Amino acid sequence: MSSQAAMSLMSVTEFALWAVLGFLFWKKRLQCRFPAMGAYLTLRIASMPVLMLLFYGQSQHWFNDYCFAIYFFVYWSVYIASAVILYFVCMEILRSALSSYSGLMRFGLVAFRWAALVSVLMTLSMISYSHKGVMVISEIANALMRPVSVVQLCILAFLCFSMNALRLSVRDLSFGFALGFGLLSANDFTNSFFVSALTSLTAPAQFLYESLILATLCIWLIYCALPEAVRLSVVTPVNTTIYRWNEIASALGHKGTQVVAPQPAGSFFLTDVEEVVDKVFNRSLKSSESKS
Repeated sequence: MSSQAAMSLMSVTEFALWAVLGFLFWKKRLQCRFPAMGAYLTLRIASMPVLMLLFYGQSQHWFNDYCFAIYFFVYWSVYIASAVILYFVCMEILRSALSSYSGLMRFGLVAFRWAALVSVLMTLSMISYSHKGVMVISEIANALMRPVSVVQLCILAFLCFSMNALRLSVRDLSFGFALGFGLLSANDFTNSFFVSALTSLTAPAQFLYESLILATLCIWLIYCALPEAVRLSVVTPVNTTIYRWNEIASALGHKGTQVVAPQPAGSFFLTDVEEVVDKVFNRSLKSSESKS
């Protein structure tokens, strides 16, 4: 089998796996929990047949050789839309993983939104928009996707290091989606390195790239097909670090909390901050005890 035929077969297999994944996703009504992930699956399933048809039409010289131009605009439009949707997918994964800790979830989502906005503005400002014509579309698309890939890797690393503290199971869907997107991001970075630095290994790199995509889709299929582990209610002792940070995050996000802490004129700044945090924590703890 030639390399071109093998790549075509792998592309058809990828579309079939995306379709099966979408079927399982909607059959188990996971779009109610992960609506952005459902939108991402819809975009991939709907766009892949169109792109494959235009790619084949390019070799057959359909539409008076306009297939390449149509393919270019459709491909990069889908790429930009995917980058935007993936920002919301990352927020869903973070929200699902921190659902047992409302304070940390609210504080983490606010920090995530600001970090995403700053990263997008910085990457877009680094693009040179002069004398590129329509090719600037690919530059914008790559600039949007690059910080998304970094965020996906960071979320995967965060979940791996904090699974015990968050009482998060490996079978949880939020971890499964984070694992898959982390693999796809690492795959994109690796493939871009091979394509730019080792042009003689472009064909093997493409096979490796497509193989890792298929492996990721298989992982997601397993997560969606198997019953998810029931997430039990988390009972956290008051003397643990994560409980303390959750109370601090809740107090920082509560508009009614006011702390008046007079300090000596010569006190150190970090000491002031620590004492204010202790007062907020003690007040929140007393209020929770009084309600119970």
